[in-house]
Amino acid sequence: MSLQVGIVGLPNVGKSTLFNALTSAKAEAANYPFCTIDPNVGVVTVPDERLRKISELIKPKSLIPTTMEFVDIAGLVAGASKGEGLGNQFLGHIRSTDAITHVVRCFDDPNIIHVSGSVDPLRDIGVINTELMLADLDSVDKRIQKIEKLAKSGADKNAKRDYDALKRVSEALNNGRAARTVELNEFEKPVVNDLHLLSMKPVLYACNVNETDMAAGGNDWSRSVEEFAKSENNNAILICSSMEAEIALLPPEERAEFLASMNATEPGLNRLIFEAYKLLGLYTYFTAGEKEVRAWTIRKGTKAPGAAGVIHTDFEKGFIRAETYNCEDLFAFKTEAAVKEAGKYRLEGKDYDVKDGDVLFFRFNV
Repeated sequence: MSLQVGIVGLPNVGKSTLFNALTSAKAEAANYPFCTIDPNVGVVTVPDERLRKISELIKPKSLIPTTMEFVDIAGLVAGASKGEGLGNQFLGHIRSTDAITHVVRCFDDPNIIHVSGSVDPLRDIGVINTELMLADLDSVDKRIQKIEKLAKSGADKNAKRDYDALKRVSEALNNGRAARTVELNEFEKPVVNDLHLLSMKPVLYACNVNETDMAAGGNDWSRSVEEFAKSENNNAILICSSMEAEIALLPPEERAEFLASMNATEPGLNRLIFEAYKLLGLYTYFTAGEKEVRAWTIRKGTKAPGAAGVIHTDFEKGFIRAETYNCEDLFAFKTEAAVKEAGKYRLEGKDYDVKDGDVLFFRFNV
């Protein structure tokens, strides 16, 4: 399952530095706008302590975590929806992602240029959100114009339904509300989803602070972003991209020592990855045996055959049943034999909703 999270924000807010830390890649990071033009894509391991704990009990030959993709998208500026600063190209890059991590500058540094001349996170968020909504409004209104005549004639009930749904989305966007705030029923969603609207994507705000404010738990700027995110029913996290970039370059043994000196148990990036994973509505299930213990990614609500299909399409086509238990039962009882004795080992059929943390063994026939 290839799912992408786009890292967006104004120029010089720390996006490329954060991307480099996430992926240990080398996206160009410079102190001037538009130093990133083509999007950089990096595959990131999803940190999951459960994988290690399972492997300690199963003792496999190899351990394979699950992954997700982050995309470093060039900085947007006011007027991007009208093509300013290569805006149309950059907005197109966002459109192909599944969710957005919006990096917000919550630090002051006279050596790093701010495109607006001063630090104001809520203003910066407003610039990005406005450009996304203006681009969406253009897409929605063009679709409305295409179906308006047919919808108003009454000859096509589906066209009337789609028209009404799109008009509600258009009204919300005109009033400064993201497309995701509009309630749509199961029949209305397809026509809106077909437009791949930018403001329909789930958002995680990453408040980029300096090391001092990171250790202090944030500052007034980051707290204002947290309150704003809460008002949108979104989440916000603290991150110090410069510090995370330093941590990413350290050898493993020095990394633990550095984190301890910062009163931290793990890099802040781990939380960013985990929150992005949740943002996409993803679950992890495991397969476990002597050969390997492996994590697999599925969407919440996936049935057992669909989960099997993530491994191989033949598993889904020929699905018979799944043998399963949750990893928490393994942690409690220590062995699969003990899990079975405790009655926690189950046989599940095609209608089983796979749970986060399930350990699965599939029976299939092709």
